[in-house]
Amino acid sequence: MAATMKGPVAVEDVNVTFEDQQKINKFARNTSRMTELKNEIEAKKKTLQNLQDASDDLMMFDDDSLLIPYQIGDVFISHTQEETQEMLEAAKETLEQEVKGLEDRVSAIQQLLGDLKVQLYAKFGNNINLEADES
Repeated sequence: MAATMKGPVAVEDVNVTFEDQQKINKFARNTSRMTELKNEIEAKKKTLQNLQDASDDLMMFDDDSLLIPYQIGDVFISHTQEETQEMLEAAKETLEQEVKGLEDRVSAIQQLLGDLKVQLYAKFGNNINLEADES
């Protein structure tokens, strides 16, 4: 687990205990999970924007007697403009709640990762890299 460092500072050889390895593994799993959650949030926000756009487009219709096709699962069901607008609003509220829940989970994971970073850097110092690659 030794790494080379720039300058005259010698590299320390630190023993990795089972508990340390468990912390490192926990850090890796949670980092991966946080990335998955962030991707899921991004997808839900895109869907939310699509629902908002559909709602805006729906408001532009002048004819209230038009039946608007609304997708439920794999089928489209025609509804009045008012019913479709209500369904879009309900779907937006549901998605907003899901996004908030996911963001809360990301926040909790970030807190856990911060605690693990402190513990691992305290023991291993510069011999361990816990920063995410920006590639």
